[in-house]
Amino acid sequence: MLQDSENTLKVAQQAFEHFTHGLATGEWQEFLDILTEDFTFWFPMGKFHGLNEGKERAKEFFQYVNASFSPGIKLTSLDRVTSNETTVVFEFRDEGLLLGQLYKNRVAVSFDVRGDKICAYREYFGSDGKSY
Repeated sequence: MLQDSENTLKVAQQAFEHFTHGLATGEWQEFLDILTEDFTFWFPMGKFHGLNEGKERAKEFFQYVNASFSPGIKLTSLDRVTSNETTVVFEFRDEGLLLGQLYKNRVAVSFDVRGDKICAYREYFGSDGKSY
């Protein structure tokens, strides 16, 4: 089990690097390349609210993120990483411009790992405006 946990963490950390690069630059190809063909993701609101399936849907989602957060989102801190044999959760803070307005948030993203790929992603976010 330890070997599975170590591999899961390694794969997820690489994916998270690609993910934060995509947030900052709008370049998502490396992140998309690490996704399984049957990839699913869950998002808490808006056009992509709920469960979404497939890499094409993921590509649409990250194009939407690019359009909403031009010129990009900057990770300001990585607060916690929690993992087990199949899942890694990254808790972080980020900031940028959301449709031209100042944006700061606390976010948790969860990556499910299968082999050397990410097969699922879930995102949770929100701040009380005081504890950013």
